[in-house]
Amino acid sequence: MSEIISLRKMKVGQQGKIARVEAAGEVNRRIRDMGLIPGAKVSVVGRAPLKDPVALRLSGVTISLRNREADHITVELADKA
Repeated sequence: MSEIISLRKMKVGQQGKIARVEAAGEVNRRIRDMGLIPGAKVSVVGRAPLKDPVALRLSGVTISLRNREADHITVELADKA
């Protein structure tokens, strides 16, 4: 059984699949334009020293996302098996 958490709560090295994006307006468009859409596989590759922003890897690309944007995204964590 997999766990669903906020993208903001993911730890470095964790992987998962985006379950939902719950943003509106310009924030929604920006998040989706970066490829953060339901079903996309994502992993956390790093965090800034003060934990904001977070570096993500998806589709072979590394992107940076602020925590206030990551709060709008829920992720189904990959099984540890």
